[in-house]
Amino acid sequence: MQAPDLDTAPTTDLPPNVYSAACPTRLILDRVGDKWAVLLLGLLTEAPRRFNELRRSVGGISQKMLSQTLKSLERDGLVRREVIATVPVTVEYSITALGVTLAEAVEHLRRWAEHNLADVQAAQQRYDSALASGAGGPRKPHPQRD
Repeated sequence: MQAPDLDTAPTTDLPPNVYSAACPTRLILDRVGDKWAVLLLGLLTEAPRRFNELRRSVGGISQKMLSQTLKSLERDGLVRREVIATVPVTVEYSITALGVTLAEAVEHLRRWAEHNLADVQAAQQRYDSALASGAGGPRKPHPQRD
């Protein structure tokens, strides 16, 4: 799936409100919520890397998805693409100053995920077991509050 285009977001003179459907900040949050973008930014904070090095480092990413994600990150000003005149031509990707600020923010989420992985998996197992045994059953809607 191709990343959203930040240029197609509606523009407004109102201050950003991420809870508004028309707010362009949602498109930026889509990037933050994209696992491939997060993983690539994390790797690029360590050192600039070539395309194939990134592909080998990020398990499960296809060549097409890697290419699309890098283009989106470059377009958003988070990654810089440099063509090096060699035979064959070499392309190297590095993180920009803006990308570093995002990578630093996302690093906290990565640490949280690693720290809480066992608890989340245990909760998923409890939920799935309850659902399978019928104890989870259909959920009753919560009464509306005013």
